[in-house]
Parts: sequence; structure tokens; C-alpha cells
Amino acid sequence: MAYLMIDHVSKVFPSHDGGGNVCIFHDVTLKIDQGEFVTVIGHSGCGKSTLLNIIAGLETPSEGGIILNGRETSGPGLDRMVVFQSFALMPWMTVFDNIAIAVRSAYPNWTKAQVTAHVNKYIQLVGLQGAERRRPAALSGGMKQRVGLARAFSIEPKVLLLDEPFAQIDALTRGTIQEELIQMWNTTRNTVFMVTHDVDEAILLSDRIMLMTNGPSSQIAEIVDVNIPRPRSRVTVIEDPTYYKIRNHIIHFLVRHSKQEETDMEHESQKPVHGEPLQVSF
Repeated sequence: MAYLMIDHVSKVFPSHDGGGNVCIFHDVTLKIDQGEFVTVIGHSGCGKSTLLNIIAGLETPSEGGIILNGRETSGPGLDRMVVFQSFALMPWMTVFDNIAIAVRSAYPNWTKAQVTAHVNKYIQLVGLQGAERRRPAALSGGMKQRVGLARAFSIEPKVLLLDEPFAQIDALTRGTIQEELIQMWNTTRNTVFMVTHDVDEAILLSDRIMLMTNGPSSQIAEIVDVNIPRPRSRVTVIEDPTYYKIRNHIIHFLVRHSKQEETDMEHESQKPVHGEPLQVSF
């Protein structure tokens, strides 16, 4: 059995106009191995963040379920940690305390010295030495997200869930934090499920990339294997001969699905996908 199993999950919401229900995505099934980094890409409205919230226990599925390490999940828990694009830090707490509050929750029997050493380890991993006593108002966007990543990694969750974590960060800072995320993941080998709109980011970070059809009633269209050797960096990735093949394939998929209603042929591609999603390797 897979370490994390998204098992025939569907999500239905009431429509805004009161005219019945709207199916956001339908019958999504995916097996994720322990230590694997999986990213999901698709156009707005396909339910990427909703699916992530279901894995986190913040939303309930209309059908299906989430199985983690052989047990079905119910509600949020410290075994699944989310990093949001909005940072979600406690504004009255320092950098140290924003991380320590999570560590104390995960390890209630630890001594103060153990908590301090553990928090400082992750502060160092994200390069925030010297900023331990600052509050979020005194931090840049990139620094805030570093705190969020350190907090999430510090409790050593079974699954780390990243919901477009770099969307509010400028491009130069984003690249630096992506590299730091790679270093942290290389150290911890957490199982990661990430939502992003950034194709290059997905290729840099992922073992597999899940491509979603357009909503409503979105489904998994393809799963792209990223066979670029690790360890990776932004420089080494673009030098790999398969990089542009993967990138072009994903961009062509997104462009094709952005124009689905323009022709009858493209309209046919919007119909529900039956059976196993297409597995693509380069």
C-alpha cells in the first residue's frame, strides 16, 4: 500500500446561484510513496487547493477518502503540516516562538533545552540566524515564508503540504527559497504534496507532476515523471537534456486546456477521463 493514498476523492459544493451542486473534481486517485515530492498543476478552478485542504483535513471529501500510512485520516492533525501562501504567522510572536509553538505541540514531553535546540536547528536551515527575536511585522515576505517552512519541517510531519508557498514572494527571493527548500527536503526527505502554477518550480522540486483537467468535474489527466537526477539546483536542472522536453510538454498541456472550448475537438478533451491517468516519462 502507498504511504499516502488519495482514494477516489470527489468534492461537491453548492452553487452560488442556488441552482444545485457543482462538482469541483471527480474520482481523483493517486498513490504517493514515502519521501516522494509530488506537485499538482492545473488552471484556476480545477480544485488544486481544495484537494490539498482535504489531505490536510481542513475540508471533507464528498466521496472517497485519504489514507495515510495505512489509516484513513479524519480532520487536521500534526501528521500533516500546511504551508500557506499567506504565511499564517502569529503576529505577536517572535520568529523563534512561531516555530517553538509547533514544536511544543508535536513534542509535549520535551524539555525547554530540547525545544530550543530543535528550533534553532531549523532556524539555521532556513538562514534566519540573527532574526530569532524579530516579529513578523519586521520581516520581509521571503523571511516570513522561511519561518513558515521552518515551522512546518520542525515538527517532522508525515506529510508536508505546500499551497503555492512562494506566490507572494518576488522572483529573486523565490529562487533562493526554492533552493533552501531543496536543501531542507534533502535533509528530512519528508513526503511532500505541493500546489503551484509555476512550471519551472514544479520541475525543479518534484519527482512527479500531476496535471489536472479544467473544472468543473476536474480529474487527473496526466502524471509526468521528472527523472532529472538529484541533487538539483536551478542551474543544473536547465542543463539536463530532458528539462525542456518536460517543460514544453506541460506548457502545451496548459495552453491546450486553456482553449478547450474553441473547437469541437478541444471540447471533447474536456469530457471526464476514464481509467488510469496517462503516465508520461522522458
